[in-house]
Amino acid sequence: MSISYEIDPVHSHLQFSVRHLMVSNVRGTFKVVKGTVVYDPQNPGATKIQATIDVNSISTADETRDTHLKSPDFLDVAKYPTITFQSTKVEKAGSDRFKVAGNLTIHGVTKEVSLDVEEVSGEVKDPWGNTRIGASMKGKIKRSDFGLQWNASLEAGGVLVGDDVKLDFELEFIKAQVAAA
Repeated sequence: MSISYEIDPVHSHLQFSVRHLMVSNVRGTFKVVKGTVVYDPQNPGATKIQATIDVNSISTADETRDTHLKSPDFLDVAKYPTITFQSTKVEKAGSDRFKVAGNLTIHGVTKEVSLDVEEVSGEVKDPWGNTRIGASMKGKIKRSDFGLQWNASLEAGGVLVGDDVKLDFELEFIKAQVAAA
């Protein structure tokens, strides 16, 4: 029997990091995400994951940089207001680990990506009667694969913005309420 969960955006954290000036990593987050997981404990391979991220909710703790990331140079939020993910394959990779493949759409470009899901918790009841689970998800993508090409060459060699984007998500889900028949 499948169980449906919804992402709890208040208790989920979507973080990314990218090399800056080839010397450090700049970290950022997306503050607004919606999505669902439909999970069958008897058949984990049948799990379906869907998520939509509001690109306008990007935050790197620098308003000028955030404005630039929302511009046509990068994410072009006016033209592409969301990032979406739709799983295509889920494989168990340990007692509380999974490999998830899926279609990630950024900047109007869809590519298959592979993500590692770990630290999947058991269900717990919160003080308000909701059933919750949590998980960590990690992966890496190349921004150039999604048409995000803007960059600047550095005098000493290298580039201003790295191509590799590390993803590090902490997710909490609330079990969907089943309507009484």
